[in-house]
Amino acid sequence: MIPFLCLLVGASQVLAWVKDKNAEKLYQYYLNQVDSLERAGDHLQTSPLLPYQKADTLWRSPSFNVSERIHRLPFSESDSVVLQIVPGIGALTAGRIIKYRENLGGLIHVEQLKEVYGLKPETLPLIWEYFDFDTVAPRKLAINLLSVEELAKHPYISYQEAKVLVAYRKQHGVYSQAEDLLGVRLFKEDWIMKIRPYLNFIKIEKKDSIH
Repeated sequence: MIPFLCLLVGASQVLAWVKDKNAEKLYQYYLNQVDSLERAGDHLQTSPLLPYQKADTLWRSPSFNVSERIHRLPFSESDSVVLQIVPGIGALTAGRIIKYRENLGGLIHVEQLKEVYGLKPETLPLIWEYFDFDTVAPRKLAINLLSVEELAKHPYISYQEAKVLVAYRKQHGVYSQAEDLLGVRLFKEDWIMKIRPYLNFIKIEKKDSIH
């Protein structure tokens, strides 16, 4: 009876290990496919799969009070190493956050982290304990200077929207403020307000130099 129980326990452990390895391989394959899509110009803001990263599931006891022993840093100055101070964030997830932040031009509020696939909702409030968020985007788009392709690289602007932005600019002249985008009746005001912090309305002297 005892040998049978030992065999049963051993089999369950092997099965659990195999499931972990298969899940990890599947998740890595999915991430590689996403990277390929991003390199092709597509942007994925949410993941259709449940995130899996074994290192990211490790939870530390609140009794450590790590946040009381370290300096709070601006989120814009953090890197993938520093981000791992937050419970629930491992190397893979940290890298995804940094990549999305750089593509966006900076995160100005913690709610934007919901747009990072692979980041668990329960981790979001913990980030407040370690980092301060900028109120102004560190990097902005020169909407009067950039081409369709350049504008479409931003996660909030699709290629179709970029085409309309440039076409309207060519027809009506440069944009002076975000409210000018309301002249494009296709665009909803909430989308305009969403991209507003990332727009720079610097003007150019020669109209024929507009892309």
